[in-house]
Amino acid sequence: MVRLSTTSAGAAIFLTASCLLATSGVHADTLSKIRSTKTIVVGYQEGSVPFSFIDDNSKKPVGYAVELCQKFVDAVQKELKLPSLEVVYLPVNSSNRIPAIVDGKADIECGTTTNTPDRRKQVAFTIPHFVAAAKMLVKTDSNIKNWNDLRGKKVVITKGAVQYKVVKDRNETTGLNMTIVDGRDHMESFRMLERGEVAAFPMGDVVLYGLRAKAKDPAAFQIVGDPLSAEPYASMFRKDDPAFKTVIDTEMARLMTSGELTKLYDKWFRTPQPAFNNASLNMPMSYLLRDSMRFPSDKVGQ
Repeated sequence: MVRLSTTSAGAAIFLTASCLLATSGVHADTLSKIRSTKTIVVGYQEGSVPFSFIDDNSKKPVGYAVELCQKFVDAVQKELKLPSLEVVYLPVNSSNRIPAIVDGKADIECGTTTNTPDRRKQVAFTIPHFVAAAKMLVKTDSNIKNWNDLRGKKVVITKGAVQYKVVKDRNETTGLNMTIVDGRDHMESFRMLERGEVAAFPMGDVVLYGLRAKAKDPAAFQIVGDPLSAEPYASMFRKDDPAFKTVIDTEMARLMTSGELTKLYDKWFRTPQPAFNNASLNMPMSYLLRDSMRFPSDKVGQ
């Protein structure tokens, strides 16, 4: 049986978990650490709809990536033959999610982290669970349709997000003269757009669809712009830990080849959800993710 412990939105991890992490330190052998503590720490993002966010009713982490992590937790418990395993959820954001893994504060992270060469120098990734494209969220009445319409305007990008580089490159190579400001997390970036402080919020398209669906007036916003990149989202964990990686990769491959991942995808991306005001994101699976299910691999093209 898996016991779940959560923290309130924005709060620090509760005392018992803090004591556990303070005494455990950074472990190269994650399975041994989990076996000795009977606890696994899962990093999650509080506003990355529909991947990882706080449910308004239960106040617990939910979402496509969170459910995937719950499958990983089950696989770890089975591998270690533990009668019970406590799950502690640690809130992270785009700025501190990698340090949380590297420093041993979280054992695995579930959200919208893109597998990139620079990040692979610090952490390891499993097989991607989504492939996003960089677009932008704007107000419907803004008359902004594509990147050239942002000439001379202010835009916000969530701090630490991989989209920063591709948007910065577009800004410099095309002479758009945009002003780029940071948002602490996706929700803060969205609020800045909502308040009219910025003209656009570039990010992975699916995150933008999720934020729009949760808005008080979804029709007031639209996702526009030619895609600037293809970004493979994957759960991350510590580097140089082949035993733990094997457990996670094996479970992810099983989910893909068994059809379970497709069912989970359809649940969060193609059917109405209370989290989206009982609407559906209505996003068909991308051909890149669909094709990857035939031959699951953690190797990506970036």
